Amino acid sequence: MLRETEYSQAIEDAVLEVSKALLGKEHQIRLALCCLLSGGHLLIEDLPGMGKTTLSHALASVLGLEFKRIQFTSDLLPADILGVSIFDQTTAEFSFHSGPIFSQLVLADEVNRTTPKTQSALLEAMEEGQVTVEGETRTLPSPFFVIATQNPLSLAGTFPLPESQLDRFLMCLSLGYPDSRAERALLEMDTEKDRLVDVRKCLGAGDIQAFRQMSAEVIASPSLLDYLQRLVNYTRTAEGFSCGLSPRGSLAIIKAAKTWARMDQRGYVLPEDIQAVLPYVAEHRLRGLSESGDLGGASLADRLLSEVDVTS
Repeated sequence: MLRETEYSQAIEDAVLEVSKALLGKEHQIRLALCCLLSGGHLLIEDLPGMGKTTLSHALASVLGLEFKRIQFTSDLLPADILGVSIFDQTTAEFSFHSGPIFSQLVLADEVNRTTPKTQSALLEAMEEGQVTVEGETRTLPSPFFVIATQNPLSLAGTFPLPESQLDRFLMCLSLGYPDSRAERALLEMDTEKDRLVDVRKCLGAGDIQAFRQMSAEVIASPSLLDYLQRLVNYTRTAEGFSCGLSPRGSLAIIKAAKTWARMDQRGYVLPEDIQAVLPYVAEHRLRGLSESGDLGGASLADRLLSEVDVTS
């Protein structure tokens, strides 16, 4: 396990290692690490082929976590995720065969291509770190992270994630197209598989738990919490917001902000920490109305940061 002074460098090394596999996306990589080090789950929404799966594989490698992938399809059943008991004729007993959810880092690939019934199989696992199968509760490995990817809802064959499941994700990111320099470097490199092999481990499961404890000890001053409360209250009272941030949402913001501060080697939270993580924590939780219907959460988050003052 690392010493406290070594974690910042280890995280910087982890960002550089993941950047070997996912070029030109250092900011998104840092946000994804912040999410996982906060003990939260990550939702990545983007078009196919943008590197969502590559990012998940690389994060598992640098964090030294057991990794399993679930490919969500329209015919996937909850038992395909959680596991099932099978009768063993030699012992005349049922034995439980665990599903892919029993892993430290689970990639729920294209999660919105399956039915709501199967999507709901993730809820207990993401919230409680356990699953109940056939009346028996089974604990999942620790640490336990879910990285879910989804295609934009405008694409064919997608089922919108319900708000109850969206709220389980600490952050929602979009990778976007690489810039021309990163894409040129990608074209000149070896295959994606070779790039993933080159990613080395920088942190371990014990380091993650220790870093989470250090982040929990980061100080948030009363004035900083006042600022956060003004932000949250604005989403609940201002015109244009049909669904404001819940208490779980406000807790998610301060948790991510503390981790962001600790990643920057600080033991206290600045307003800039909240501003850095809020769009990614709030984007999928906010709903707004206009004449044309729903506004995107990102535009509401931008409005939120621009219209609420840091000082009262």
